[in-house]
Amino acid sequence: MTKQRNATSATLASYRDALRMLILFAAAHLGKKPAALALEDLDRDLVLTFLDELEEKRNNSVATRNARLAAIRSFFHHVAAADPASFGVAQRVLTIPTKRAHIEVTHHLTNAEVEAIIAAPDQTTPRGRRDRAFLLFLARTGARVSEATGVNANDLQLECTHTTKTA
Repeated sequence: MTKQRNATSATLASYRDALRMLILFAAAHLGKKPAALALEDLDRDLVLTFLDELEEKRNNSVATRNARLAAIRSFFHHVAAADPASFGVAQRVLTIPTKRAHIEVTHHLTNAEVEAIIAAPDQTTPRGRRDRAFLLFLARTGARVSEATGVNANDLQLECTHTTKTA
């Protein structure tokens, strides 16, 4: 996987752990020793039961469940290509969809929360003053962090451009 898919060592470890967990689960679920399992034992229903157990008994998040499924899919892609006799089993496992996670809606901060964040840096230090200025800039302009970090000193106009008339 490292050469073919440019996978990192963390990805390899994650995939290894997912497959190890699946094999141990299948062995316990089917009452067999891990070495006695056949590829046909790892069918779609067993994989779905395994994924459900991850969420229900191990309290894994949907993202973790989907990461485990990605590892299982990768294995079955390899099985389908390497062993034509197991193509049917692999194809059925590969049809398992990823689960959609509920994404929390981003809520806006209240004025008091914004003021508390702006007041948090220690203004007696240069870094604290810098951080406070940056937070003020973000809060007052509504700029995204990516936009704010792209601002150059030449982009800022600190002088007042309009004159006020006095009566």
